Amino acid sequence: MNAPTTTNEDLLYSVTDGIARITFNRPQARNAMTFAMYDRMAEICQEINADRSIKALILTGAGDKAFASGTDISQFRAFKTAQDALDYEARIDRVLGTLEQCRVPVIAAIAGACTGGGAGIAACCDLRIGTETTRMGFPIARTLGNCLSMSNISRVVALVGPARTKDLIFRARLVEAQEALSLGLLTEIVPDVETLQRRADEMAKLVASHAPLTLETTKEAVRRIRPTLSREEGEDLILKAYMSEDFREGMDAFLNKRTPVWKGK
Repeated sequence: MNAPTTTNEDLLYSVTDGIARITFNRPQARNAMTFAMYDRMAEICQEINADRSIKALILTGAGDKAFASGTDISQFRAFKTAQDALDYEARIDRVLGTLEQCRVPVIAAIAGACTGGGAGIAACCDLRIGTETTRMGFPIARTLGNCLSMSNISRVVALVGPARTKDLIFRARLVEAQEALSLGLLTEIVPDVETLQRRADEMAKLVASHAPLTLETTKEAVRRIRPTLSREEGEDLILKAYMSEDFREGMDAFLNKRTPVWKGK
Protein backbone atom coordinates (compact mmCIF):
# COMPACT_ATOMS: atom_id res chain seq x y z
CA MET A 1 0.00 0.00 0.00
CA ASN A 2 1.39 3.36 -1.02
CA ALA A 3 0.34 6.81 0.13
CA PRO A 4 1.25 10.10 -1.56
CA THR A 5 3.86 12.23 0.13
CA THR A 6 2.39 14.85 2.42
CA THR A 7 4.27 17.95 3.39
CA ASN A 8 4.20 21.11 5.43
CA GLU A 9 7.46 21.91 3.55
CA ASP A 10 9.59 21.50 6.66
CA LEU A 11 8.53 17.89 7.28
CA LEU A 12 7.83 15.28 4.61
CA TYR A 13 5.81 12.12 5.17
CA SER A 14 5.21 9.15 2.90
CA VAL A 15 4.21 5.49 3.10
CA THR A 16 5.42 2.84 0.64
CA ASP A 17 4.57 -0.85 0.98
CA GLY A 18 3.80 -0.51 4.67
CA ILE A 19 6.99 1.43 5.47
CA ALA A 20 6.43 5.00 6.67
CA ARG A 21 9.10 7.66 6.34
CA ILE A 22 9.42 11.08 7.97
CA THR A 23 12.06 13.46 6.61
CA PHE A 24 13.05 16.59 8.51
CA ASN A 25 13.33 18.96 5.58
CA ARG A 26 15.22 22.08 6.62
CA PRO A 27 18.74 21.33 5.36
CA GLN A 28 19.53 25.06 5.21
CA ALA A 29 19.02 25.14 9.01
CA ARG A 30 20.63 21.75 9.68
CA ASN A 31 17.10 20.38 10.03
CA ALA A 32 16.46 22.34 13.24
CA MET A 33 12.99 21.55 14.56
CA THR A 34 10.17 24.09 14.70
CA PHE A 35 7.24 23.60 17.06
CA ALA A 36 5.07 22.81 14.03
CA MET A 37 7.47 20.02 12.99
CA TYR A 38 7.40 18.51 16.48
CA ASP A 39 3.61 18.59 16.50
CA ARG A 40 3.29 17.09 13.03
CA MET A 41 5.63 14.24 13.95
CA ALA A 42 3.41 13.41 16.93
CA GLU A 43 0.30 13.52 14.72
CA ILE A 44 1.90 11.08 12.27
CA CYS A 45 2.73 8.64 15.07
CA GLN A 46 -0.90 8.71 16.13
CA GLU A 47 -1.97 8.09 12.53
CA ILE A 48 0.40 5.13 12.34
CA ASN A 49 -1.02 3.70 15.56
CA ALA A 50 -4.46 3.70 13.93
CA ASP A 51 -3.30 2.19 10.62
CA ARG A 52 -2.38 -1.49 11.03
CA SER A 53 -1.12 -1.65 7.44
CA ILE A 54 1.97 0.32 8.48
CA LYS A 55 4.70 -1.97 9.85
CA ALA A 56 7.72 0.30 10.44
CA LEU A 57 8.72 3.96 10.52
CA ILE A 58 11.99 5.55 9.33
CA LEU A 59 13.09 9.00 10.53
CA THR A 60 15.78 10.84 8.61
CA GLY A 61 17.03 14.32 7.78
CA ALA A 62 17.30 15.97 4.39
CA GLY A 63 20.84 16.35 3.05
CA ASP A 64 24.04 14.97 4.52
CA LYS A 65 24.89 17.62 7.14
CA ALA A 66 22.42 16.79 9.89
CA PHE A 67 19.74 14.40 11.06
CA ALA A 68 18.31 17.16 13.26
CA SER A 69 20.20 19.81 15.19
CA GLY A 70 17.62 20.34 17.92
CA THR A 71 14.94 22.95 18.39
CA ASP A 72 15.24 26.06 16.22
CA ILE A 73 16.66 28.59 18.68
CA SER A 74 14.49 31.38 17.28
CA GLN A 75 11.50 29.54 18.77
CA PHE A 76 12.73 30.54 22.22
CA ARG A 77 12.61 34.28 21.56
CA ALA A 78 8.98 34.40 22.64
CA PHE A 79 9.79 32.97 26.10
CA LYS A 80 8.82 35.55 28.73
CA THR A 81 7.36 33.71 31.70
CA ALA A 82 7.93 30.62 33.80
CA GLN A 83 4.85 29.08 32.19
CA ASP A 84 6.46 29.44 28.73
CA ALA A 85 9.34 27.23 29.89
CA LEU A 86 7.04 24.66 31.48
CA ASP A 87 4.79 24.61 28.41
CA TYR A 88 7.78 24.05 26.13
CA GLU A 89 9.08 21.09 28.11
CA ALA A 90 5.52 19.71 28.38
CA ARG A 91 5.27 19.88 24.60
CA ILE A 92 8.61 18.10 24.14
CA ASP A 93 7.65 15.41 26.65
CA ARG A 94 4.30 14.90 24.91
CA VAL A 95 5.78 14.75 21.40
CA LEU A 96 8.72 12.50 22.24
CA GLY A 97 6.50 10.34 24.43
CA THR A 98 4.17 9.86 21.46
CA LEU A 99 7.14 8.95 19.26
CA GLU A 100 8.52 6.52 21.83
CA GLN A 101 5.11 4.84 22.17
CA CYS A 102 4.52 4.53 18.43
CA ARG A 103 3.47 0.88 18.10
CA VAL A 104 5.78 0.04 15.17
CA PRO A 105 9.59 -0.21 15.19
CA VAL A 106 11.09 3.23 14.60
CA ILE A 107 14.43 3.43 12.80
CA ALA A 108 16.56 6.59 12.83
CA ALA A 109 18.78 7.00 9.74
CA ILE A 110 21.33 9.50 11.01
CA ALA A 111 23.75 11.37 8.75
CA GLY A 112 25.86 14.22 10.08
CA ALA A 113 24.96 16.09 13.27
CA CYS A 114 22.40 14.66 15.66
CA THR A 115 22.39 17.11 18.53
CA GLY A 116 20.20 18.51 21.29
CA GLY A 117 16.56 17.84 20.52
CA GLY A 118 17.64 15.81 17.49
CA ALA A 119 19.58 13.45 19.75
CA GLY A 120 16.51 13.36 21.98
CA ILE A 121 14.44 12.21 19.00
CA ALA A 122 17.04 9.57 18.15
CA ALA A 123 16.98 8.30 21.74
CA CYS A 124 13.25 7.59 21.33
CA CYS A 125 13.89 5.39 18.30
CA ASP A 126 14.30 1.63 18.54
CA LEU A 127 17.17 1.27 16.08
CA ARG A 128 19.70 3.93 15.08
CA ILE A 129 21.90 3.68 11.98
CA GLY A 130 24.69 6.20 11.43
CA THR A 131 27.36 6.99 8.87
CA GLU A 132 31.08 7.58 9.37
CA THR A 133 30.28 11.32 9.62
CA THR A 134 27.59 10.98 12.29
CA ARG A 135 28.16 12.98 15.48
CA MET A 136 25.81 12.84 18.45
CA GLY A 137 25.49 14.79 21.66
CA PHE A 138 23.85 17.41 23.84
CA PRO A 139 26.12 20.50 23.74
CA ILE A 140 23.74 22.70 25.76
CA ALA A 141 26.29 23.45 28.49
CA ARG A 142 28.39 25.18 25.81
CA THR A 143 25.61 26.74 23.74
CA LEU A 144 22.34 27.63 25.49
CA GLY A 145 22.65 26.96 29.20
CA ASN A 146 19.23 25.27 29.39
CA CYS A 147 18.50 21.66 30.40
CA LEU A 148 17.12 18.47 28.90
CA SER A 149 13.56 17.46 29.64
CA MET A 150 13.18 14.94 32.43
CA SER A 151 12.07 12.28 29.95
CA ASN A 152 15.12 12.90 27.77
CA ILE A 153 17.43 12.59 30.76
CA SER A 154 15.73 9.28 31.61
CA ARG A 155 16.15 7.96 28.06
CA VAL A 156 19.81 8.90 27.77
CA VAL A 157 20.61 7.39 31.16
CA ALA A 158 18.83 4.21 30.07
CA LEU A 159 20.94 4.09 26.90
CA VAL A 160 24.40 4.92 28.20
CA GLY A 161 24.19 5.02 32.02
CA PRO A 162 24.40 7.93 34.49
CA ALA A 163 28.19 8.41 34.38
CA ARG A 164 28.33 8.65 30.59
CA THR A 165 25.26 10.89 30.52
CA LYS A 166 27.06 13.37 32.77
CA ASP A 167 30.23 13.04 30.69
CA LEU A 168 28.32 13.88 27.50
CA ILE A 169 26.56 16.89 29.00
CA PHE A 170 29.29 18.23 31.27
CA ARG A 171 31.90 18.22 28.50
CA ALA A 172 29.37 19.34 25.86
CA ARG A 173 31.10 17.11 23.38
CA LEU A 174 29.81 15.47 20.24
CA VAL A 175 30.50 11.76 20.07
CA GLU A 176 31.97 10.45 16.81
CA ALA A 177 30.30 7.50 15.09
CA GLN A 178 32.55 4.72 16.37
CA GLU A 179 32.26 5.84 19.98
CA ALA A 180 28.49 6.30 19.59
CA LEU A 181 28.34 2.68 18.42
CA SER A 182 30.32 1.46 21.43
CA LEU A 183 28.14 3.46 23.82
CA GLY A 184 24.88 2.15 22.36
CA LEU A 185 23.83 5.47 20.84
CA LEU A 186 24.06 3.80 17.42
CA THR A 187 23.03 0.29 16.41
CA GLU A 188 25.33 0.14 13.39
CA ILE A 189 27.42 2.30 11.07
CA VAL A 190 27.48 2.40 7.26
CA PRO A 191 29.96 4.25 5.02
CA ASP A 192 27.85 7.02 3.48
CA VAL A 193 24.42 8.61 3.07
CA GLU A 194 23.45 6.55 0.02
CA THR A 195 24.20 3.34 1.88
CA LEU A 196 22.44 4.71 4.96
CA GLN A 197 19.12 5.16 3.21
CA ARG A 198 19.37 1.75 1.57
CA ARG A 199 20.25 0.09 4.86
CA ALA A 200 17.37 1.84 6.66
CA ASP A 201 14.98 0.50 4.03
CA GLU A 202 16.42 -3.00 4.39
CA MET A 203 16.12 -2.92 8.15
CA ALA A 204 12.57 -1.57 7.98
CA LYS A 205 11.54 -4.34 5.59
CA LEU A 206 13.15 -6.93 7.84
CA VAL A 207 11.33 -5.87 11.00
CA ALA A 208 8.13 -5.37 9.00
CA SER A 209 8.26 -9.05 8.06
CA HIS A 210 8.31 -10.18 11.70
CA ALA A 211 5.39 -10.86 14.04
CA PRO A 212 4.00 -7.37 14.77
CA LEU A 213 2.62 -8.15 18.21
CA THR A 214 5.94 -9.64 19.32
CA LEU A 215 7.67 -6.40 18.36
CA GLU A 216 4.96 -4.19 19.81
CA THR A 217 4.78 -5.95 23.18
CA THR A 218 8.57 -6.16 23.49
CA LYS A 219 8.91 -2.48 22.72
CA GLU A 220 6.30 -1.53 25.30
CA ALA A 221 7.74 -3.88 27.94
CA VAL A 222 11.20 -2.34 27.58
CA ARG A 223 9.69 1.13 27.87
CA ARG A 224 7.83 0.19 31.06
CA ILE A 225 10.96 -1.25 32.67
CA ARG A 226 12.91 1.99 32.32
CA PRO A 227 12.74 4.31 35.35
CA THR A 228 11.39 7.67 34.21
CA LEU A 229 11.39 11.06 35.89
CA SER A 230 8.03 12.77 35.57
CA ARG A 231 7.82 16.33 34.30
CA GLU A 232 6.41 17.40 37.69
CA GLU A 233 9.43 15.96 39.49
CA GLY A 234 11.68 18.19 37.41
CA GLU A 235 9.74 21.45 37.18
CA ASP A 236 12.09 23.16 39.62
CA LEU A 237 15.07 22.17 37.46
CA ILE A 238 13.39 23.34 34.26
CA LEU A 239 12.59 26.74 35.78
CA LYS A 240 16.08 27.10 37.26
CA ALA A 241 17.60 26.70 33.78
CA TYR A 242 15.08 28.39 31.50
CA MET A 243 14.38 31.42 33.69
CA SER A 244 18.06 32.13 34.27
CA GLU A 245 20.14 35.02 32.96
CA ASP A 246 22.47 32.37 31.54
CA PHE A 247 19.74 31.00 29.23
CA ARG A 248 19.04 34.49 27.90
CA GLU A 249 22.76 35.02 27.42
CA GLY A 250 23.19 31.66 25.71
CA MET A 251 20.32 32.28 23.31
CA ASP A 252 21.57 35.76 22.40
CA ALA A 253 25.13 34.50 21.96
CA PHE A 254 23.98 31.60 19.77
CA LEU A 255 21.85 33.80 17.52
CA ASN A 256 24.60 36.41 17.22
CA LYS A 257 27.38 33.84 16.74
CA ARG A 258 29.49 34.84 19.72
CA THR A 259 30.84 33.09 22.80
CA PRO A 260 28.48 33.28 25.79
CA VAL A 261 29.59 34.72 29.11
CA TRP A 262 28.12 32.56 31.89
CA LYS A 263 27.22 34.06 35.28
CA GLY A 264 25.65 31.06 36.99
CA LYS A 265 22.41 32.89 37.68
